[in-house]
Amino acid sequence: MAIALRLSRGGAKKRPYYRIVAADNRSPRDGKYLEQIGVYNPLLAKDDPARVTINEDRARHWLEVGAQPSDRVARFLDAAGVRERAARNNPNKAKPGEKATERAEERAAKETERKEAEEAAKAEAAAKPAEEAKAEEAPAEEAAAEAPADEGAAAEATDLAEEAKTEDKAEG
Repeated sequence: MAIALRLSRGGAKKRPYYRIVAADNRSPRDGKYLEQIGVYNPLLAKDDPARVTINEDRARHWLEVGAQPSDRVARFLDAAGVRERAARNNPNKAKPGEKATERAEERAAKETERKEAEEAAKAEAAAKPAEEAKAEEAPAEEAAAEAPADEGAAAEATDLAEEAKTEDKAEG
């Protein structure tokens, strides 16, 4: 006869209350059991000591006889220090496959290339205004050097500009 340490549900609808029982594997969940070794009340707070109560001596006895605990009961026994529970999930299973890692590496390489191109464009843009400023300063200096030689023409140009402004005001 195979024996299981499992939960047997009791309580009202939407108000569960579980017994931790040693039962024959073939018996129904809420049916006949050999012995009740504890209780579990999921409605109580997680830090409440009355949430899970186990008779540790009887639990050890049934484990020695060969009873197999269900996943939830194994967690309770581990928390009580009755039986060590091994971790069940495989951390390597969650790792991405070869193709996914290749795609991720390609995306990362493209991203670094894009960032480098942006930085180069910013550096180039920062260098252009400095060159343009130098290029603009040179004609201004040349114009200033030529201005004393041609003072009369410059005076006429300013007079024409002032007349154009006054005409625009008169029309508007």
